[in-house]
Amino acid sequence: MAQAYDEGVSDPVKRVLLAKPRGYCAGVDRAVETVKEALALYGAPIYVRKEIVHNRHVVQTLQDQGAIFVEENEEVPEGATVIFSAHGVAPVVYEEARQRNLRAIDATCPLVTKVHNEAKRFASEGYDIVLIGHEGHEEVIGTMGEAPASIQLVDGPAGVDAVEVRDPAKVVWLSQTTLSVDETMATVEKLRTKLPLLMSPPSDDICYATQNRQLAVKELAPECDVVIVVGSTNSSNSVRLVEVAVDAGARAGYLVDYAHEIREEWLDGATTVGLTSGASVPDELVMDVLKFLADRGYADVTEFETAEEHLTFSLPQELKRDMRAAGR
Repeated sequence: MAQAYDEGVSDPVKRVLLAKPRGYCAGVDRAVETVKEALALYGAPIYVRKEIVHNRHVVQTLQDQGAIFVEENEEVPEGATVIFSAHGVAPVVYEEARQRNLRAIDATCPLVTKVHNEAKRFASEGYDIVLIGHEGHEEVIGTMGEAPASIQLVDGPAGVDAVEVRDPAKVVWLSQTTLSVDETMATVEKLRTKLPLLMSPPSDDICYATQNRQLAVKELAPECDVVIVVGSTNSSNSVRLVEVAVDAGARAGYLVDYAHEIREEWLDGATTVGLTSGASVPDELVMDVLKFLADRGYADVTEFETAEEHLTFSLPQELKRDMRAAGR
């Protein structure tokens, strides 16, 4: 592994390779801003079904500002405001909100909505849909709820053998947006051995931000002794980044929510530390880790840029409408 040395100094220079892009994606930024704007417009409390995004710090910060996170609509008082998380919900959730006379604001990431629309379209055309994703993940539950009679879940290559379809000539695969690109394509390849006429979605379902963050880690990991990923354990895209780092050549990879969770022994013998964050992580948490590392001699920081991101999403239409009516 390559090491950097100062002129005339025998000890290798400790350094950090800081991945770019990292952190917030457009969908997460939109969802978090939706809660903040709703609090400012309607006042606290604002109810949020499930975690708005999968990040402990973000959820706690919004709770401190007056957001109340619930598991189901039935926990929301009748007539109150509820925001649906960035991960998307099944149609039945909208109906439940209507029955309780809730003001529902949909903060679903538009890239997740794209997958929902694909599921509805292919189901209406009589296709069997193989959804590649992790069982129990909120995004998967929401997508499957669009066409439960037509969709079956495959959680990785090991699940392919159990797939059964009505017509091998009318099958399409879709995927959860936050998966490992490599593992997803391995699943698709195995599906094709069983279903040679398997169709692909019109465009990638795995979101641009997930792919970009994985690519950055994949390229910097071979130069790193250790890669630290800032993110929560229930964040699928953050967990994948750790796996990608190790698969790409890092000696070890670790997932932390906060800098103080880093264990000193992880850095033993490490000259180069890679650092990135999941798509639901505010950059202030990454800066805290940089300070932690600098205090331990890792003061040489190089930003490792592999892509530029400029995509933004506008706030939900129902929220924008109320903001305009209020003169905001």
